[in-house]
Amino acid sequence: MADPGQTEAVEAATKGAVTPADKKKTRRPRKAKTEVRATARKNGAAPSIEVKASEPVRPGRKVYSDEQRAQKLSQIEKSVSGGATLKSAVKQAGTSEQTYYQWKKKAAAPAQAGDDLKDLLALEEENKRLRNLLAERLRNENAELKRRLGLQ
Repeated sequence: MADPGQTEAVEAATKGAVTPADKKKTRRPRKAKTEVRATARKNGAAPSIEVKASEPVRPGRKVYSDEQRAQKLSQIEKSVSGGATLKSAVKQAGTSEQTYYQWKKKAAAPAQAGDDLKDLLALEEENKRLRNLLAERLRNENAELKRRLGLQ
């Protein structure tokens, strides 16, 4: 024999009526990781942020000046030249390997640009000197040929 609860659901489905079992379940929205206390707002104080103890708190990002970066890079280089591995030297300096490589790339870039300009100027000077030397040699050779042929 059929269960009376099943027959009612079948009859309701055939009639187009919606039963509580047929309703789509909605999910309650998740709570935010940080919550602002409403009581602080009511009292006129600045809202404070409450962080749950189960969530790890990540420290803020440390920004180093160019001098500090250069100092840390030199410290790492000294450690590596002393026989330490790069990984341990970077860890001892308090940075990550990615940060080390980014700093190293940025530190090398301006020096290369300045060196390129210096190299270009040095090449232009050498080129000018060599042209003058070649012109002088050609003048001397031309004068020697004219003297030998008796054109002078």
